[in-house]
Amino acid sequence: MRREEQQLRQEIIKIGKRLYDLRLVVAKGGNLSASLGSDLILITASGCCLGQLKEKDILKVNLTQARSIEDKALTTEFSLHSLIYKNFKFKTVIHCHPPLINAYYSVNDSLENITFESKLFLGKVPQVKQATPNISQPQDVIEVLRLSNIVVIKNHGVVCMHESFDEAFYLIEELEEAVRTAAVARLFKKENLNLLNQQLKQTLSPPKSKSRYDMFTREHIEAILDLVKNDEFILKKGKELDLTLGLAMKVEGEDEVYKFHFEQGKVKGLEFDDNTPFVISAPQEVWRLIFQGQLDPFVAITQGKMRLKGGLGRLSRWYEPLSRLFELFKAISLK
Repeated sequence: MRREEQQLRQEIIKIGKRLYDLRLVVAKGGNLSASLGSDLILITASGCCLGQLKEKDILKVNLTQARSIEDKALTTEFSLHSLIYKNFKFKTVIHCHPPLINAYYSVNDSLENITFESKLFLGKVPQVKQATPNISQPQDVIEVLRLSNIVVIKNHGVVCMHESFDEAFYLIEELEEAVRTAAVARLFKKENLNLLNQQLKQTLSPPKSKSRYDMFTREHIEAILDLVKNDEFILKKGKELDLTLGLAMKVEGEDEVYKFHFEQGKVKGLEFDDNTPFVISAPQEVWRLIFQGQLDPFVAITQGKMRLKGGLGRLSRWYEPLSRLFELFKAISLK
């Protein structure tokens, strides 16, 4: 057995116990998997307790053959795990049944982001409905995983994908804590909360442009720039927070670079190089979701869908004016 495979098996055993000890999964629920590359994955077998995993409970499966190499039944969620690895480059998947998340989403359709942490790391956590106790329509889950690394399956649990088990676990833990915080806040104020979102969204409804643009062309970015120049919110907050920086954007694998240069909230113009401390890059399909307003750039960065040169900690000091900048993106219609 290769060293990499042995290490992954130990990580699966470790993360299974961690989930079980924190009651994010109970009894024989949930399943875990990890990519070995070359169409091979490791996945926990059907009927196992994640808190008491043995190496024999972890199957090696060839995705092209869709069958277990070992003589033991595959989990009914194998089709979902398989589709995730076929559609995304992430290396680990956790499916578990956190009780507070399940309870919260059984009576709510979306997460109330009442802390900056949940807004930055979670954003709009989507929910998918399934008609059976297992995930019988995995393609529906795949579609929303394009928007978020973590997805809630209503009346069932969560599915989370990431580069490592630790990072996937942190997202699940973050969501469990976010719904706990929202539930406790309701004890003090029973009506709907979302106060953070209300503050950030005040006066943030720019009219949609009548013209339509090809995405990530100079004309498209200049149309956004025209909105930014005259935006009172960015001017006011940018001055308060000394928004002075260059922020470059690029499509991975392509040459075009567009850089907004701000001085105390005023955008000084558009430049065409990445000679700046802050550069955001992503595949074209991710940028389209950003420009359409389906994906929050801050969340996309924290979840690994976008890459940021310069550090999120430094950039987040200008969270409010930059959130407004990203909000303006969707005011420009795309072809």
